[in-house]
Parts: sequence; C-alpha cells; structure tokens
Amino acid sequence: MGGNAMEFAPESPKRAPAWKVLIVDDEPEVHQVTRLVLGGFRFDNRPLELLSAHTARAARDLLREHSDIAVMLLDVVMESDVAGLELVRFTRLELPNPWVRIVLRTGQPGQAPEQEVISNYDINDYKEKTELTAQKLATTMFAALRAYRDIMIIEANKRGLERVINASAYVFSRQQSHEFASAVLDQLASLAGLERGALYCKVAPSTGDPEHFLVAAATGEYGRYVQGHADEKLPPHIAESLRKAWTQKRHLFRDDHYVLHFVDSRESESLLYVGEAWDLSEIDYKLVEVFCTNVSIAFENLHLNQELFDTQLEMIHLLAGAAETRSKETANHVKRVGLLAEFFARELGMTERDAEALRFAAPLHDMGKLGIPDAVLNKPGAHTPEETTVMRTHADIGAQMLGASKRPLLMLAAEIAQTHHENWDGSGYPRGLRGEEIPLTGRITMLADVFDALGSARCYKQPWPMDQIRTYIEQQRGIKFDPKLVDILFAKWREAENVRRRLPD
Repeated sequence: MGGNAMEFAPESPKRAPAWKVLIVDDEPEVHQVTRLVLGGFRFDNRPLELLSAHTARAARDLLREHSDIAVMLLDVVMESDVAGLELVRFTRLELPNPWVRIVLRTGQPGQAPEQEVISNYDINDYKEKTELTAQKLATTMFAALRAYRDIMIIEANKRGLERVINASAYVFSRQQSHEFASAVLDQLASLAGLERGALYCKVAPSTGDPEHFLVAAATGEYGRYVQGHADEKLPPHIAESLRKAWTQKRHLFRDDHYVLHFVDSRESESLLYVGEAWDLSEIDYKLVEVFCTNVSIAFENLHLNQELFDTQLEMIHLLAGAAETRSKETANHVKRVGLLAEFFARELGMTERDAEALRFAAPLHDMGKLGIPDAVLNKPGAHTPEETTVMRTHADIGAQMLGASKRPLLMLAAEIAQTHHENWDGSGYPRGLRGEEIPLTGRITMLADVFDALGSARCYKQPWPMDQIRTYIEQQRGIKFDPKLVDILFAKWREAENVRRRLPD
C-alpha cells in the first residue's frame, strides 16, 4: 500500500502561554510573599501567571472563568474553618475540574489533620505554611506543574484519539468515492483546525508523469478549484509539493501545508492537499499521522468493496440477461427497467439507499422465465388459455428462486418478481392484489417494465411509437397502473425517454 511514508518539516517556534497559578488565602501577606518567591519562576521555559483570591467565593469565580488553571495554592481556614476544603469539593465535583493540582497550605494543621484531609479530599499535596520556605515552595511548584503537564498531555492525547476515532468512523461510513473525499477533507479540517480548507486530486493510472492534477473535491476557499487543475491554481511551491508527493509516493509535510498520497488496489493515485498557514503541535502531528493511516485503510477498503459490488452487480445483470435472452429480449432492457425503477423511487421521495436497491433488484423481475418452456416463452402469436396459465407461473417461479436467499437485495427482488404483474384494479396475477395491497416496489417495476417493453421489439410485436405508448398508459391509469406513478411518468416523460436513449437495444 502506498502513501505510508511521511516527511516532516521542523515546527516553527511559537511562544508558549504562561502556567496559571491561583493563590487562595485570606492573608494579604501570603499573597505578597508567594508572588515575591515565584516572580521569576519558570517551568518548561514558561513563566507563571499568578491569580489571587482572598475568599473561597472569589476563588470559585476565578475557577469558573479560567478552566486552564494548573496549580491552586489553597488555604484551609478563610471565611470558615473548612472554607478551603469546601472549595476542594466544589472544584472536583461541581465544576468538575479533575486536572488542576491542589496544594493545601495551612497555618493551623490541628484543624485540618494531614492524614484525614489527604484520605477524604482529592488534593495533591499538603504543606504547613511554616515549612514552605522559598526553596520548598519552588520544589512544590515543580512537582505540581510537572504532574499537571503530564496529565494534560494524556488528556490531549485521549481527546485527540477520540476525535480521530470519530473522524475515522465517519470516513469509513462513506461508501461512494465523492463522499469519501469530502468526508476526509471535512474531518481533516476538524482535526487540524484548518482555516482555508483542503482539496482532493485524483490521478488516473498512467505510465508517465501526469501533466496536471485534477481537483475532484475541495472545502473552504479551495471549493472554486473543483474540476480545475491544482498545479495551475496553487502557488508554485505548493504545486511542487503535489508533484513531489506523487513522484516519491509519500505523504509530504511542510511548515505551511501538507500533501497526503494514497494508492488503491487499482493503482489509481490520489493526493490530499491541506494548507496554507497551518500550525500543528507534536501531538497534532501524531493524530494526523494516525488518521492518515486509517484513511489509507478506508481508501483501500472502499475500492475493494466497490470491486466486489461491481462484480455482484454484473452477476445480477448476467442472470437477468439470461432470463431475457431466453425470451429473445435484450439485456439492456433489464438495465433500463432498473434505472427507470430507481428514477420513479427518487421522484416518490424514497431514500437514496432504497432507490439504489430498487435499481439493483428490479432487473431480476422476470427471473422466473428461466422455468418456462421455449415453446411457450417464444411463441410468436397469442397464447392459448393453457399457455397463458403456464406463462403466468413465471411470477411465482421467480419469487421462489430468489426468495431462497436471505440477502435483503434478493429478497426485495423476490417481492418484485411475484408482484410486478399485479394490476391496480385487482385484475392481475398471481394473487389478484388490488391498489396499495400491491407492494410499491412491484407497482414501480410494472410501470417501468411496460413503459420500456412497449418501446422495444419483441418476437410478437414491433416497437410502439411514443405517442401510442403514452395513450395506452393514460388509458390504463387506475386500471393496470398506480395513478400516482402514471402522473409522475407524464410529468417527467422526457427524462424517462432519455433512459432508453442512453441504453438502446
């Protein structure tokens, strides 16, 4: 599988924010001394931003306002003997904030015994004010900030992985190539916080260097480039990155953009361009790398599934064509019936999935003809009553053949095979169903089948002209055909005719 290698550019330096430290104490001198001791303190090359609260109530307001406070230096006795301990409970349970490191400082250890407080309250350190020399306070801050930093790294990784999992699941759920491309672009934008957008280029298999990279999908500002050439629209150094990613068959990361490269099992190549002026942390790099790996798998699975689906669809058309060939009809007839059935389904407002299923199942409507003797099936003249009875058994034969499967598509085809000769007024066969007793799929397929068959040559007739077909269908509205479907056909007559033109006999 291509597209696994990556080339990273060094991250551009940026100024890290200060660590926020909240001092909670009702003694002004404590605030002054703490600020004096910690004034020049730095950890991981980041200074401190010191916040002060002289009451537990004021501290609650600051904790609500600043969710990124790293350390809280907390007195126990303030408005009450347990004001500090109540603030601990508020912080952990009501906010809730499990990340801030809480260092309890008390000048009256007898009122808040260390063992009791440590076991009953979610604090991270306990210090008596008398032991907090400048050096001890610095040591305490190093330990607290180091713990907070590591916790936040783990939390960022956890949240990032959750985003990657959700983004990957969304991408994996896209079953069409254009949906897949859009999904990848959207989820990358979400993961990396893109501002300008991204674009997707499809590169057809070739033996030489492609002249252009066609934009198949795009988001954000790049939307206007769809169906254009990315190498002509983007700045030269970015066009160079596209070509380099394609030449080296690898993901390419630069300081202001990146290009992801994918190859599927058919040797088709794709490039995903993201930029410009992006700025990812080391964690974000890793998240994008994991996501890209998942996209590679999804991309391959998409085409493997499409290959399997195309094979199954071809088999359906071959089976349906075999039944039609026995009755001297063309294989294109069954394909047209499927397309017409899908067309009616969409006009009726059926879901994309149901309309597509009808396109695949409707071509099998006459599978039962495989069980009809040639002498009856291909008789050039009118059938005798006995022959008509034999001919009509093809509906039940097809339903039995297809209904033996537990696959939803073939079960749908079985329903269609059995009901596509049922008439709206109840005069049809094999069960004499009436009106909406007839499954909608059968009603749709009947009209699609008759509309197309009347315009085609058969062993017993010549093709009808379109005006004659229209007259017949209008006469059979409410008798043979569902009136609502006839109205749709008449309203969209030209579109229905175009289906025949696209797939002629």
